[in-house]
Amino acid sequence: MSDSLHKLSWDDLRIVKAIGESSSLAAAATLLGVNNSTISRRLSALEEILGVALFDRRRSGYVPTSAGVELVALGERVEKDVVGVVRRVSGNLQTHRGDLRITTSDALLLDFLTPIIASFQMKNPEVRIEVIVANEALNLARGDSDVAFRATLSPPENLFGRKVATVAWATYGRKTDYAHASLPAADLYTRHWVSYGKRLCGLRAFRFVEDRVSQENIRYRSDSVTGVAAGISAGMGIGILPCMHGDLVPGLMRIGPIESEIFDELWILTHPDIRKAGRVFAFMSHCAEMITLQRDFIAGRGVHAGPTLLAEKSSNL
Repeated sequence: MSDSLHKLSWDDLRIVKAIGESSSLAAAATLLGVNNSTISRRLSALEEILGVALFDRRRSGYVPTSAGVELVALGERVEKDVVGVVRRVSGNLQTHRGDLRITTSDALLLDFLTPIIASFQMKNPEVRIEVIVANEALNLARGDSDVAFRATLSPPENLFGRKVATVAWATYGRKTDYAHASLPAADLYTRHWVSYGKRLCGLRAFRFVEDRVSQENIRYRSDSVTGVAAGISAGMGIGILPCMHGDLVPGLMRIGPIESEIFDELWILTHPDIRKAGRVFAFMSHCAEMITLQRDFIAGRGVHAGPTLLAEKSSNL
């Protein structure tokens, strides 16, 4: 057994973990950037060293044996430890330079974050920024992203961050259709509607529409805020949007009050291991300050500051 332990490497654990997660040699090879024969050869050699089968080879794919389950779990623990140590070590060396990966939703990026990111980069030109647009959460613990912006009431407990604003929602329609119309609230629910798809069923806006509008009247769905706004703009119906997005879409207007039942909290999040890294700390602090200037607008009151004013405010911070 001692010889087996000496021969077991991190690369072996990575291979077992990749096969366990994908149930396929080909998928594991793609994930690790090697060819199939290498994966197959390394797995066979490892099973010979350990003297035990790690996977059952079935038509449906590779299924971990009890020994395989233990090694997959060990690989996950080691990966987490390695990523954490690397982040802490590199974070101590980094200042306001290097790569920064951000994840956010399409609507937040389009309307709101791009000028804030631009104002940060003007002050920190040696930081290279990559933005990943995703309406679902990425795994910050595994390094998918450094900083995440999320509109949520339940931020993950394993992340570090702060709430920077409360997001208000209201019903929107086209100005050409509603600029001169005055409709009782109940009449709105008999109109054609644009709503959210099942991938966003966790949104309060999704449930709000489902509870009030018949399925026959929901003529179009999208799994993104910008998709819903585009559907409204195209005349497919009215819909619920965050005010910070709907107020900025040309041709749209609020046709109902701010809905007190629908709100989100805007959070800036990162992994605890890198929260003190120079570029991460500086970026999160900058964004929090810029967003604080626009809390009233995000909450459905006030006017959007705009890129020019944000740049001026940024230069004074």
